[in-house]
Amino acid sequence: MDRRAFLSAGGALALAGLHRSALSEGNDSAVRFPAPVPLSFRDEISGLKITAIRAQSMVPTRPLPSYQPTPGAWNTTDVEIANPLSIYPRFKPRRSLFYADDLGPQTVVVETDKGITGIGFGGSGAAYVVERHMPKLLLGEDPFQVERLWDIMWRGTLYYGRKGMVVHAISAVDNALWDIVGQALKVPVYQLLGGPAKERVPCYCTGNNIEQAVEFGFKKLKLAIPHGPADGEAGLRENVKLVQRARDLLGADGEVMLDCWMAFTESYTDELAARLAPYRVYWMEECLMPDDYVGMGRMNAKIKSPKMATGEHEATRYGFELLALHQAAAIWQPDMHWCGGLTEMRWIDALARRERIPLIPHGGWRGGAAHFVLANENTPWCEMFLPAPGGPQEVYQQFEDEQQITRGPEGIYMRPPNRPGFGFELKPA
Repeated sequence: MDRRAFLSAGGALALAGLHRSALSEGNDSAVRFPAPVPLSFRDEISGLKITAIRAQSMVPTRPLPSYQPTPGAWNTTDVEIANPLSIYPRFKPRRSLFYADDLGPQTVVVETDKGITGIGFGGSGAAYVVERHMPKLLLGEDPFQVERLWDIMWRGTLYYGRKGMVVHAISAVDNALWDIVGQALKVPVYQLLGGPAKERVPCYCTGNNIEQAVEFGFKKLKLAIPHGPADGEAGLRENVKLVQRARDLLGADGEVMLDCWMAFTESYTDELAARLAPYRVYWMEECLMPDDYVGMGRMNAKIKSPKMATGEHEATRYGFELLALHQAAAIWQPDMHWCGGLTEMRWIDALARRERIPLIPHGGWRGGAAHFVLANENTPWCEMFLPAPGGPQEVYQQFEDEQQITRGPEGIYMRPPNRPGFGFELKPA
């Protein structure tokens, strides 16, 4: 397809609003779900055929210099963070005690017969499904047919999937297909989505290395809450102290958010929210386990400050429909690597727009998701992690260069690369 004609068509479609997708005619989704803007390339015959799909560990072609992080830095898995297993003393002290040791690569490589290769990021456990099932479903297909191929992967795995590692695998393959389309058309993925909706993306920093984040220039911080119900009154006081320290360092104009990582009960959420009233917390994220839609709905109805946010561990439009039905959150946070990939992220976003809910993706700066953030007017912020403290200055300078970091009134901003596809610079490990 001619690149200029493609970009012209993409701009027109971006202004057209949300329309029903012809792909969904005769499908319940066409009735229940608002469809995203039709893709400019959806009816193109690319002349490409998928010839191989495999899980492959990838590393940056220009890795950050190695170093020993500052002891106790939040970025490691050797610090305590409230989590669903905090109620069991054996697993409470640190995340490394319960994280899986090795579930295989989370990155997928999709090859085509014309030498264009796509890379896509998924989630834990994706490798098994990718290696054992996806080739049977997709070999010989045209990679431009992202919506059709998503539907084939979804329907073909329903009998053993629907969430978790199967959707992680679908996500990885789907994202790799988008990478192929962008490379074939010689445009970055954000242009496939209609072009930038903003000049640069305001960012918040996740993590408890508060001093490092503030010194770097962030004015929005999300704290990982270290204590949950198992820690009682003492833990509540420590959580409040952490928030107070962040507020003192940020000043009155900064934003403070909390990541509660599925660790709380309703009563604990209510009590902590009340104690944090003096510190103007913007949102509390994933307070309850992700399947507790009823409980989240009660919390969202009762607690108006902070706002309730969730969705990191939710998957597909059907999962987010349940959040909508239960009015379970004021902010949705799908992860493009876990929710079904970029194709499904567009459906989730269309639903969020109908519900008048902003979408602030989990891990928005990584694995290509920043292209969606830049192109989507319903996505105001991008999440980022800083490299752990304690490294040489070149670590942080390289990070700034790769993320196209700039500074302004909202603190830190970023942009995804302008290279074709997602613009990854990776090589096999």
